[in-house]
Amino acid sequence: MPPRLPAARFLPQLTTSPSPSPKPRPNRRRKPPPFPDPYALPPPPSAFPSYEPPPFFRYELIHRSTRSRARVGRLHTPHGVVDTPGFVAVATNAALKAVDHRPLAAELQLIFCNTYHLMLHPGPEVVAKAGGLHSFMNRDAPIITDSGGFQVFSLAHGSGATFRSYRDGTRMLLTPETSVAAQKAFGADIIVPLDELPPYHIERDALHRSVLLSHRWEARSLQTHLDDRRKQAMYAVVHGGIDEDLRAMSAEYLGSLPFDGYGIGGSLGKNRDELFELLRFVMPRLPPDRPNHLLGIADVDSIVGAVPLGVDTFDSCFPTRLGRHGTLLTRRFGRVQIRQSKWKSTFEPPDWEGGLRGHSLAYLHHLWKTHEPMAATLLTLHNIHYMSEMMGRMRQAILNDEI
Repeated sequence: MPPRLPAARFLPQLTTSPSPSPKPRPNRRRKPPPFPDPYALPPPPSAFPSYEPPPFFRYELIHRSTRSRARVGRLHTPHGVVDTPGFVAVATNAALKAVDHRPLAAELQLIFCNTYHLMLHPGPEVVAKAGGLHSFMNRDAPIITDSGGFQVFSLAHGSGATFRSYRDGTRMLLTPETSVAAQKAFGADIIVPLDELPPYHIERDALHRSVLLSHRWEARSLQTHLDDRRKQAMYAVVHGGIDEDLRAMSAEYLGSLPFDGYGIGGSLGKNRDELFELLRFVMPRLPPDRPNHLLGIADVDSIVGAVPLGVDTFDSCFPTRLGRHGTLLTRRFGRVQIRQSKWKSTFEPPDWEGGLRGHSLAYLHHLWKTHEPMAATLLTLHNIHYMSEMMGRMRQAILNDEI
């Protein structure tokens, strides 16, 4: 058994003259900056110049239907003309998945690239060194980029404008100024200001604060853009969820600023009925001399319902994703699930014209069942052709006052 240690070993050593008490250290912790007022108003319209179409970008109205708010127009951009109403395919990483975008410039007059993903890789510096997105991806046709905010707030679960790269964990800060700087480096024809994306289920007061925040961010983005335009147009993003008062406030404020066009963003309703009701309210409140864009929605039924309400362009990965997952959009057979065995002996093309006229459904079924990579390519190509032809028919119907 080990010997016991003296109790004095564990007691403080007393001295006859206690040491003086140490001087208190000054508190060097800085006071945190005051939290910004969530109800602070954005700068007034008088802080910006009045709108004049720049020489490198303008909207040309060709015809407005006598039956609805549908209209046919053209966007004139530095890299070509975009006919509206038009479908905009999403090339997330400056590439359409499974297909080469170069032969599709005539059908996809405008494509959408994602700032968030391109900031993470290869980065704005690399794209700028390549001469911008058009040179980097070898596209001599118009491009639009978003602000990156949608992915930050959705992928980062609403954590704010500070996020970590999903590639290597690098901590990154997205502000109105850094978003615009990245889009300047990318050199897209149309860029978008930073905004906040609130969820559908949100209290009215929180939604109000979010709209004001988006307005402040969009005003900062616009000022940064106007200081160095670089032959780029900027679209505002109108917010307010399905609250008509907030949507009206957003449309009125942003419509008074010198934006080149207007996106309809934020929560757009829980179903198509709410979407169409929202568009009926919002579209008449946007400046009629400038183009508009419905952000993130471009399925067939939504396009058919939104064009008569005055929407010019639509973006979505809907048709290309369907193709990669084995679904064809056809006029002849409706939606075709190519994996189904009923197409095994159908030696006819999906449609009478356009698309995959040179390939039968039986052949496409065979490619899919044998896991040939070309199956995804051919189905994606067909769906792009389908969307292009559908938009062309809609433009002609508007010209004929049939829509």
